[in-house]
Amino acid sequence: MGKPDTRRLDREIHKTNRKLEAVRNEEMWPLTGSERRAVLAALAGGSYRVARGKSTDRADRRLETVYQSVQTRLITELSALQGERQRIVSEAAKVKAAKKSSGWW
Repeated sequence: MGKPDTRRLDREIHKTNRKLEAVRNEEMWPLTGSERRAVLAALAGGSYRVARGKSTDRADRRLETVYQSVQTRLITELSALQGERQRIVSEAAKVKAAKKSSGWW
């Protein structure tokens, strides 16, 4: 028995890491539809207040909140994927150890 097949999980982990890095750079592409709407609403509200010569503190806080919630979602997803990968690897190790210990001797 060879190594466990974790290519799919490794690919998903890599994609999630890329998404997390993009969110930390405040890029829009990894966001879901509702998250995009929330970001755009905060941007629109902030730009309206700038045009009126007022403070944008509330819009800034809304943007930070949205990006922090996205980061939390992606970190949770990443830890779940890594846990699943670890489970598969340890399960394969158990099977391999069981086959080794039940040799023909």
